[in-house]
Amino acid sequence: MQYPTRTSNAIALDALLVESAWEVCNQVGGIYTVIRSKVPAAVQGWGDRYCLLGPYFPQQAQSEFEPFDDIQLTLLSDPFAGAVRQMRQMGYDVQYGVWLVTGRPRTVLINPFQVYGHLGSIKSDLWHHHGIPTPDNDDLLHQVEAFGHLAKIFIEILTAEVVPPRRVIAHFHEWMTGVAIPDLRRDQVPAHIVFTTHATLLGRYLAMNDPNFYEHLMQVDWLAEARHFNIETAVSIERAAAHGSHVFTTVSELTVRECIYLLDRFPDAVLPNGLNIERFVALHEFQNLHKQYKDKINEFVMAHFFQSYSFDLDNTLYLFTSGRYEYHNKGFDLTLEALARLNYRLQQSGLEGNVVMFFITKRPFTSINPLVLQNRAILDEVRETCEAIQEQVGERLFYAAAAGTDHRLPDLSAMVDDYWRLRYRRTLQSWKTNALPSIITHNLIDDQNDDILNFMRRANLLNYQHDRVKMVYHPDFVSPTSPLFGMEYGQFVRGCHLGVFPSYYEPWGYTPLECIARGVPAITSDLSGFGDYVMQHVQDHEDKGIYVVHRQERSFHEAAEELTDMLWNFVLQNRRERIAQRNRVENSSELFDWKNLRVYYDRAYALALERF
Repeated sequence: MQYPTRTSNAIALDALLVESAWEVCNQVGGIYTVIRSKVPAAVQGWGDRYCLLGPYFPQQAQSEFEPFDDIQLTLLSDPFAGAVRQMRQMGYDVQYGVWLVTGRPRTVLINPFQVYGHLGSIKSDLWHHHGIPTPDNDDLLHQVEAFGHLAKIFIEILTAEVVPPRRVIAHFHEWMTGVAIPDLRRDQVPAHIVFTTHATLLGRYLAMNDPNFYEHLMQVDWLAEARHFNIETAVSIERAAAHGSHVFTTVSELTVRECIYLLDRFPDAVLPNGLNIERFVALHEFQNLHKQYKDKINEFVMAHFFQSYSFDLDNTLYLFTSGRYEYHNKGFDLTLEALARLNYRLQQSGLEGNVVMFFITKRPFTSINPLVLQNRAILDEVRETCEAIQEQVGERLFYAAAAGTDHRLPDLSAMVDDYWRLRYRRTLQSWKTNALPSIITHNLIDDQNDDILNFMRRANLLNYQHDRVKMVYHPDFVSPTSPLFGMEYGQFVRGCHLGVFPSYYEPWGYTPLECIARGVPAITSDLSGFGDYVMQHVQDHEDKGIYVVHRQERSFHEAAEELTDMLWNFVLQNRRERIAQRNRVENSSELFDWKNLRVYYDRAYALALERF
């Protein structure tokens, strides 16, 4: 793909940038991470010429958005404030303030519900002018189309506020904000429009339902499939936005193919995603942090397994996968198959050590498994009892050492009161059991039809003592309020040894990138945008702790065997080799900093300014 040679500094001199996304101050999914993490680099490059635009949902926004009051808004002289004042004078509910994230960007939030009374005419215009149909009973589509109508008004007023030679670049992410683009073009609003699809909506649906998605891509009838999945309106909006933008972009070379065959437009640029790496830099303490959080995971593992049997935690590796519950797309199926093969290899090898594999995803559940919760509570009581005995013995041993003449170590058990002896014994008796440790931490609503659980049952991965790969399925997000882990997701990642994400369909893939940013090796696939980017741009990526499973033009079993080999080789590493690898992983994370990847966005903006 060709890019202009104009520099980002030249762009910033004569342009304003409005970046619109449904997840501005509204965390729903992965786009929130993209926008939020990119903000510091965008603010650094564009300064006060940068503004975010999103829908206003007070409950979601209240914890991370700080609006300017009326006096502040009156005093502000920037064009964004001027456009907001004009919209308010026209009677619109518009908020202008600061998103309370690193970089503190100027942010405009518009309430979509205020024009619900005009939905009939908005939907009618979309149909008559752009051929976009809208059903009557889909409130999300109503919100999206109402916001698009209001976003178009804001951009229209903003472009009128700007005095030439200044120009306005309007960058829309995903179909949910792209609905504004067709009307902006129809009314010839003088904005330079960029549209980014992070994953084509139809592509995600097809990949979940077709195991040969990539082979069938060229034969897809987009309209028939969109109607089949009942997403015709959203796909029509996405196509209209792609065709209406001056510059159409996507996030990886993999999604380029989707755009060509499902949206009928060849993207003008690929915009890879990054992270604000400074958030994760721990001033050379990431090894200490790994140990600190691994110790917390150790506590969970002891509570979960040691009531049935114990194993050496110093010779145990913690692996994990996480993400949206898409069994095939996220590669959960491939991961489970490789784990079953790894378990067999380890059993046959006679090598010492164990692997504990965590599946972190979100599934409907009724409660945490009471036995799992009880075991954690009893382990806490065991700790309290041991600490009380330790304190008592310590004091009495110190007195005996100071007062006695015998240099030999006295009988320490004689220094424990009968009360603590009895409590120690009863606590352990109430904890120990012959039952197998559960493979899942929660009670699922639909336990019998869960693909992950059913694979574990079929493969007999049920946490027997002789299993060398132990399974922990945690169908909820890791959070500090969880009584099982009591830590942030990022802390949990730091405490693990390896992230496993061999996706079948992943337009980009933040989960392996988040591992790299925290100094944790990760496995991705060449069917994820991140994996494809690594293969093209990162030399010796395996040496840097980034492993890529080859799934393109490979059978499921070939990919499973390659993933098994990767896991096997990782298990064979000694402690020194793993520490050295974590150092290399941490050093390579700078490659994915937004400060370095922002150049792709600026090139797209330069191209948009050349087209009108």
